[in-house]
Amino acid sequence: MQWFQKAMDLLSSNCGSIVNRSSVYETAAWGLTTQPDFLNMVIEVQTNKTPSQLLTEIHNIETVLGRQRDVKWGQRTLDIDILLYNNDIIKLPGLTIPHPFMQDRRFTLTPLAEIAPAYIHPKFNKTILQLLDECPDKLEVHKYADA
Repeated sequence: MQWFQKAMDLLSSNCGSIVNRSSVYETAAWGLTTQPDFLNMVIEVQTNKTPSQLLTEIHNIETVLGRQRDVKWGQRTLDIDILLYNNDIIKLPGLTIPHPFMQDRRFTLTPLAEIAPAYIHPKFNKTILQLLDECPDKLEVHKYADA
């Protein structure tokens, strides 16, 4: 849990105000399944940074907190993704918003639905709750007991 607090502190001081946050959720590892369970949460940040500036700050925070990008979907201390940015649709080298796989990942949609259930996905024109209901990922997601 300390990783979440450290990440939120750094996001708050370097990116903008945290205006909402979900509970912490636990799910079996996704992608590379032979690793410990994942812990996930969603944070809403009010920022004046552009998406590219925000991504740079996020990568700096991940580095400060010890993230190493060795194995795709591999075990790591933390992974901060930009899921949405207002209602923008952005396609830049190294940055796609909305996150291109969020609709396929229950561990992302569940905490997002906690804080923004009626938000309309700008590409699919469906609410987050609708995307969660239609999500092909069947891994169980539970609120983390130690949160």
